[in-house]
Amino acid sequence: MNPQPAVKPTMKPIYQCEPHIHQTMQSVKDQLHQLCRHHAKRLVRVETVDGDVFEGHIVHCDRGIVYLRLSNEGSERGFFPGPPPPLHNNFVLPLVLFNLLTISLL
Repeated sequence: MNPQPAVKPTMKPIYQCEPHIHQTMQSVKDQLHQLCRHHAKRLVRVETVDGDVFEGHIVHCDRGIVYLRLSNEGSERGFFPGPPPPLHNNFVLPLVLFNLLTISLL
């Protein structure tokens, strides 16, 4: 006798992104991805939507995340309270592209 497969209850989403918003977000992600790839290894200042500011070199950009190797200037705010750690300039910070407000070349 074959056991019957378990019936999964239908899940009702509590949030679903509108198609036009999804399309806009995808477009912004693609644009930022290309911009970050084009400026790889450049020194930049990044400001997040939460007001945190970081300075460093773009190391890599992949799947909606930019990897920033922090410099010693401008990166203490928010993320690093107090003096920077000894190997601070070797720290690579992953930042989600959707959380970025500005990227400026230095």
